[in-house]
Amino acid sequence: MSSWVGWLPLAVLPLSSVAVRNALPPWAFMWLLSGCIYAGLKWLSWWRARGVPHARWRSIAYLLAWPGMEAERFLNKQHCSAPPSPRRWAWAILETALGATLLWLVARAIPNGAILLRGWVGMLGLVLLLHFGSFQLLSLFWQNAGVDARPIMSAPLSSRSLSEFWGRRWNLGFRQLAHDLIFRPLHRICGPVITGFLVFVGSGLIHDAVISLPARSGYGLPTMYFMIQGAGVMVERSSLGKRLALRQSMRGWIFMAAFTAGPAFWLFHPPFIRRVILPFMQAIHAL
Repeated sequence: MSSWVGWLPLAVLPLSSVAVRNALPPWAFMWLLSGCIYAGLKWLSWWRARGVPHARWRSIAYLLAWPGMEAERFLNKQHCSAPPSPRRWAWAILETALGATLLWLVARAIPNGAILLRGWVGMLGLVLLLHFGSFQLLSLFWQNAGVDARPIMSAPLSSRSLSEFWGRRWNLGFRQLAHDLIFRPLHRICGPVITGFLVFVGSGLIHDAVISLPARSGYGLPTMYFMIQGAGVMVERSSLGKRLALRQSMRGWIFMAAFTAGPAFWLFHPPFIRRVILPFMQAIHAL
């Protein structure tokens, strides 16, 4: 029964949002579905860690005022964090401001004929505004209060390998949850290599849901993108990858950049930009 309570919101909420898809604009459905999946995962992560000794306010803060998924780190009062430096505050504010500038000023200045470029610039601004800016500020706020709230992003452009990018720097909250829910239960059965690839497939299916379902097109492309990432990690860790030093130095960075940025149009495909991102930008008066 305890297990069902943890998984129930993740099973019910996304399906409920899909039921009202036709009644919403595509961009609104995207945010609703994303929010339902996020809420289900958030509840599940908290449910699995609820036995950690902690004050009740930490549970409320974790569920309502922190976007990360590392529940045990956040809840455990024995995990303390030192106050962040002024430089980190300044950098987070700068990234927030840069994201807002790209979203509301730069995208508007792009000619009407370059609609895909407009959408990509606006989407980049949104990612900077949220994941690198606002979420970073929240992390610093909780760290200043002594809570171990690790940032969602950890300088991904500093990665020296594809493995480092996905495993240690990009969206760390989801990475931890995927490790706990997929990698840990399966790696003894399938082995670490196959299980690692399945983690990428699972991530691709989730992205397909929140990208291709609202756009009503491009099905499978986000999943293919993450399968390419999984294949890249396998190559990187192979004997050939080790001989080519694909996990270190500038060569590793180039390999990482090629695999993450090269097929990005499969992840955020043109129908998603045209039917979801651009109308959303119009709705928030960015265009």
